[in-house]
Amino acid sequence: MTISICNSPSSSSPISLSLSLSLSDMASLLSLSNFITAAAVLLPPILAFLTYQIIAAKLQGKKSKKKYPPVAGTVFNQLLNFPRLHHYMTDLAAKYRTYRLLGPFRNEVYTSDPANVEYILKTNFENFGKGDYNYSILSDLLGDGIFTVDGDTWKQQRKVSSYEFSTKVLRDFSSVIFKKNAAKLANIISEAATSGQTMDMQDLFMKSTLDSIFKVGFGAELDSVCGSSEGAKFSRAFDDSSAMTLWRYVDIFWKIKKALNIGSEAEIKKNVKIIDDFVYKLIHSRAEQMNMSGNDSSPTKEDILSRFLHVNEMNPKYLRDIILNFIIAGKDTTATTLSWFIYLLCKHPDVQEKVAQEIKEATNSKEVRDFAQFATSISEEALEKMQYLHAALSETLRLYPAVPADAKLCFSDDTLPDGNSVRKGDMVVYQPYAMGRMKFLWGDDAEEFRPERWLDENGTFRPESPFKFTAFQAGPRICLGKDFAYRQMKIYSAVLLTFFAFKLSDDTKAVKYRTMINLHVDEGLHVRAFHRLPQL
Repeated sequence: MTISICNSPSSSSPISLSLSLSLSDMASLLSLSNFITAAAVLLPPILAFLTYQIIAAKLQGKKSKKKYPPVAGTVFNQLLNFPRLHHYMTDLAAKYRTYRLLGPFRNEVYTSDPANVEYILKTNFENFGKGDYNYSILSDLLGDGIFTVDGDTWKQQRKVSSYEFSTKVLRDFSSVIFKKNAAKLANIISEAATSGQTMDMQDLFMKSTLDSIFKVGFGAELDSVCGSSEGAKFSRAFDDSSAMTLWRYVDIFWKIKKALNIGSEAEIKKNVKIIDDFVYKLIHSRAEQMNMSGNDSSPTKEDILSRFLHVNEMNPKYLRDIILNFIIAGKDTTATTLSWFIYLLCKHPDVQEKVAQEIKEATNSKEVRDFAQFATSISEEALEKMQYLHAALSETLRLYPAVPADAKLCFSDDTLPDGNSVRKGDMVVYQPYAMGRMKFLWGDDAEEFRPERWLDENGTFRPESPFKFTAFQAGPRICLGKDFAYRQMKIYSAVLLTFFAFKLSDDTKAVKYRTMINLHVDEGLHVRAFHRLPQL
């Protein structure tokens, strides 16, 4: 039996999946006179304090026996460069492998050195965590989920989640869902290809992967790809909250705005209520369904929520936090990677054809025209044979990692392997986006899309160190859903590239990212699809 929360479909305009947070947009949000007055009063002393810190840091560096990372600027430089933040950070990483940005409350240390990354994520794992600072920023949206907490709370959730992700039941169930939704997406693309329409592939991927992750997580049919109004409302609220949550990292006034319930903080509060109402409704509906059928006789308990509820009666807030963290891990990351993947295939048609040919050989497809039939026929063995596809997806993640930067808090004074010292309270950040573009890590062609760099002489995929290729984190916090993500992306790629060739709708228009927690394509990815097989 399936819970259906979204039973009022709408064919209205596409979902707007994230809030644009350009400086002009934020200015309009902060237009209240009392906030402008406060900013005018507070900004000059803060700038004076930062100037003092820069001078003091340089003097201290000369006097202290400890070596501290070079000062590359202040957090206000990030604010000024926010629309192109990852370009700015990449430029600094190319100049300094490890550096500092000074802030009014804490320094921020950024590194692209794999030895440092290994030390932070594994060797001295206990000294680098989310901390109160990251928790305060992320918890309104993600609660006490696995991405916001440390210590025993994190260990307990990690243990439970690790067990669930390792079960064959969940793997098989998720694969069925991925194949079903990939076929549904192919039908939509087929209609657009036949009529010659332009599509926003990122929008379609976002809706489709949200449907998949909801079914796997909640056992619920969200059906946002077909325009469910409740699904659209939830999706907008979720993505807007994600964008505004990231803004908190550069908005030194966000706590004041939260206390006054104004501007972006008022928007976050409103959106989180929409999210909570939707998620709690799902949890209560699933719990009632299981109680009515009896725990022993409840259906398959394949989805994550049902499996948690079957173990014991858990606090709804605890379940809400676990599932929302699961959604943010599995929705945006996969959808954005697939979007950048299609973009790169459009820019490199030779790679697109090579991937399509490998899929054809691996699946032994012979002019199959039914999307659902083809998707269902894709076996684990066939997916395993797609080594070049796996390499192309990894190369996409190297250049466009779903999470472009990951911040930890230093709990006590420490010294990194490169000899640079960090202080208690410093924010320490490793940068997957910048690291993927470093010539000292990937060679002179670091900025080129070249899947072959991941293959050995036999054409077999050759993984890199997770401390060099950091798209999935590493150490104790390495992504539990890594295999799930690759499986879903390979299934979608196999279905879509078997039946369609893709081209950018405007090859002269620059494609940029939007600065958010996840690396969205700004304003969507607009492409045209063309049938590879003659239509019946």
